[in-house]
Amino acid sequence: MSNSGPNFRALHHQDMAFIMPNPWDRGTAIILERLGFEALATTSAGMAFNLGLADGAVPREAVLAHCREIVEATTLPVSADLEQGFGDSPESAHATIIAAAETGLAGCSLEDHTGDPDNPIYEKSLAVERIGAAVEAARGLDRDFVLTARCENLLWGRPDLDDVIDRLQAYEVAGADVLYAPWIKSMEDIARVCAALSKPVNVVIEGPGADFTLEGLSQAGVKRISIGARLAQLAYGSLITAAREMAEKGSFAFTKNAMDHDEVEAFFK
Repeated sequence: MSNSGPNFRALHHQDMAFIMPNPWDRGTAIILERLGFEALATTSAGMAFNLGLADGAVPREAVLAHCREIVEATTLPVSADLEQGFGDSPESAHATIIAAAETGLAGCSLEDHTGDPDNPIYEKSLAVERIGAAVEAARGLDRDFVLTARCENLLWGRPDLDDVIDRLQAYEVAGADVLYAPWIKSMEDIARVCAALSKPVNVVIEGPGADFTLEGLSQAGVKRISIGARLAQLAYGSLITAAREMAEKGSFAFTKNAMDHDEVEAFFK
């Protein structure tokens, strides 16, 4: 059973962008829904950390089980960060979409990062074929499914924005529903990317985006805002800071900043 696929697509076509935060377990999904967000997305890094693994090291079945867990925890549409999918070929991209849809997801993203640091980005024609195969799978489903195509150039030492735009335009032509290039550092460049595309654009709030706002990104043409692993990093960072205080200083000042037990528990009642 899926969560509001058509409603998820409609969110991308409003005047104002919407924020799609990234839970990493059942509890965080429930909290984010109860705080009023309209859609959620998984985070590959947050999922991996929660399983005690490095980002990118989670096996296929565990990824799909995690997606199913998040879908079952909420009534909201959920999109999954599936990295490059479960293989390199167009056929594997097609199979990835079928497997993702079976978990109840309303959509997912596929990226053109190979997973190989020595050859990090798929050759363009293969990357486009992969998106085309994923689109074919999505359109063959018996329900709506929103496919996001990601260009990873900026994360892997390829800072040429013209090439990023060229790839995103090719993925758009191949049929992707949403376009996404992590690590765009300026509002000027974000506006340039949005102006070059006719499909909705997702922006992730990372280090360079700390000063961005919902209003500013909407004015630049963005339709969807995600947060990636930042919420998970915030939570794990707070835990590590507190643990270091205990281990290194033998003190417990961190408890002053802890949310009250009843306030947290109220989200789960």
